[in-house]
Amino acid sequence: MVANIRSGSSPGGALHYNKEKVDKDEAEVLFWQKMLEPFDKHGRLDIDACMESFMPYLEANRRTTNTVFHASLNPSPEDRLTDEQLREIAQEYMERMGYGNQPYIVFKHKDIDRQHLHIVSLRIDEKGRKFPHDFEAKRSMEILRDLERKYNLHPSVKGQELTDREGLRKVNYKKGNVKQQISSVVRSCLRNYKCSSYGEFRTLLEAFNVSVEERTGTIDERNYAGIVYGAMTDDGYGIGTPFKSSRIGRDVGYKALQKYYERSKSALKQDGSLDRLRQTVRDAMSPHNTRDEFRQLLKAENIDAIFRINPVGRIYGVTFIDHNDGIVANGSVLGKEFSANVFNELYPAPKEAQQVAERQAEQKHEPQSHTSNPLTGIVDTVLDLVDTQAYEEQQRQMQQRRKKRRHRS
Repeated sequence: MVANIRSGSSPGGALHYNKEKVDKDEAEVLFWQKMLEPFDKHGRLDIDACMESFMPYLEANRRTTNTVFHASLNPSPEDRLTDEQLREIAQEYMERMGYGNQPYIVFKHKDIDRQHLHIVSLRIDEKGRKFPHDFEAKRSMEILRDLERKYNLHPSVKGQELTDREGLRKVNYKKGNVKQQISSVVRSCLRNYKCSSYGEFRTLLEAFNVSVEERTGTIDERNYAGIVYGAMTDDGYGIGTPFKSSRIGRDVGYKALQKYYERSKSALKQDGSLDRLRQTVRDAMSPHNTRDEFRQLLKAENIDAIFRINPVGRIYGVTFIDHNDGIVANGSVLGKEFSANVFNELYPAPKEAQQVAERQAEQKHEPQSHTSNPLTGIVDTVLDLVDTQAYEEQQRQMQQRRKKRRHRS
């Protein structure tokens, strides 16, 4: 069984998400605790009634920004559990996580190939004090292992988290309904991950075969800014016709993304938010490993390492996607010891690639620093302008050093 725990500033978002599933008959309310009955007189889920149960806690809040505790519990597709067993699992999980006396509501989802639970609660008590969340992911994992043994469940497989989040399946163009697939992926990424920049968000979406492009400029002396989404193949090439974000909704448009980046920045600046990711990456870094071995070590911890590599084989950028904690961070965000230069020295390009590059330089051939993306006709391998400028500056410096050496000789 796998758990995904998320935070938020208001329970309204998590409640609306689950209500949409209930209204589509893709979920149902399993039970609730310390809450008013969450249905209106017609038997429909009532968000206002749920919020009324949460309001005394929220009004007593002192200084906590992320007040929401939203967890999904995902048994293996091979596990067949009754509603009563699911209730017992949810209750024991919340009790052992320290939320046993909190108001919370549990939803049973049935919109994918196995049943799973969503639990919406609060991280603050009735006096507005925040519950401690140190080592939350570790404690959650230990509880899940105990529950697996108690209920004879199939143990979770590392990496399962990535495919267990609703909407987070790679877009498959051949299956059709592409706009709906892309919409589902984008919104799920915004809910489940923190990206503090466009480049990081783009890297995340590409992992699910979704392209995103910012388009800004001036027309008739008026500035404009927009977002275009599209589908990609597993090879990273665009397929089909891209479309404006407005065809999905304002919540995935340019202004909404700018606010999302700022929220992510604030969350990642909190003490300890990046500690686990830093330590895991640090533990995997070794001069005795190859690049692939380094990536495999992180993959075993459910972390993807994406290197941006020029034709010479040199690493000029790196991004980490932590599927456990929902963090997407460039190496520079983690610190100097995780910069592209450090990884390039640790995992240098193969000698064969270097020799080819040297021959090209001797022949004054211009190295191709990018691959054209049929979807947008723009640079595909360079994820953002900063990386492009860094690479070009590196090339200029190399040329200047060659000229100086020739002049001296």
